[in-house]
Amino acid sequence: MYYEKVYLEDYFSGLVKGGRKTCVTLYIPSISQEINAAAMYPCVVICPGGGYGYLSEREGEPAALRLLGSGIAAAVVHYVCGEHYPAQLLQVLAAVTYLRRNSEKLHINQNKIAVMGFSAGGHLACSAGLFWKEKFVCSALDISEGEDKPNGMILCYPVITSGQYAHRDSFFRLLGEEPEPELLEKMSLEKQVTEDAPQAFLWHTAEDGAVPVENSLLMAVALHEKGIPVEMHIYPHGHHGFSLCDDTVNKPEDIGSAAIYCADWITHCIRWIKEVL
Repeated sequence: MYYEKVYLEDYFSGLVKGGRKTCVTLYIPSISQEINAAAMYPCVVICPGGGYGYLSEREGEPAALRLLGSGIAAAVVHYVCGEHYPAQLLQVLAAVTYLRRNSEKLHINQNKIAVMGFSAGGHLACSAGLFWKEKFVCSALDISEGEDKPNGMILCYPVITSGQYAHRDSFFRLLGEEPEPELLEKMSLEKQVTEDAPQAFLWHTAEDGAVPVENSLLMAVALHEKGIPVEMHIYPHGHHGFSLCDDTVNKPEDIGSAAIYCADWITHCIRWIKEVL
């Protein structure tokens, strides 16, 4: 494994300077001279959840290591919390651009870079998939249009809508307690899907009491209506935040039959990355 911490402000001077630099932790499979010294791996840019208030450790490195073990490169973005939109969006799109620009060195297939997000991190990953072409992004990062476009989105029990089924706290932290109505509407991502959106993989549980399953359903319908390929898995039981659904990321008392039943989402996801992305 090749492991490195990259700080995005060292490469993108337009990123907002805060109290700390934006760290992206890279997990790249080792190149094997015995198998294929010229291998180019798909790569997943991971956005942990935490309601835009913190970053869940359970949804960062554990997911990266699971992907790594399947021959998929991963990069965990330690995006800022406590700052308002679009700070986090710019950080994730800068990470995608960094990986694409350094794809040859890192043995990454630049045409197979996906964003993955859990819960509010799913909102961020989906925002990256939908807003990559906005002019302010190209200007802020000093990039050419398309350098930052994800090739796919992996949305795990994502926050999507700012409407009836919204996870309100996520939007308050992202936009402030009294956001402008136009911006709140823009952050309802099911309304922002265009034909330029990347293909997507989604999963959710029907019993999610924190982020209702309607968030994923609304996004899947919006993508389908624009002709964007989408794969979605809705599991009948289980609470919010299962992550990998095993005892590496959950307390033993939380590993019941529902979690065990949901655990195959990552198997389906890895297949999707390798065969569809």
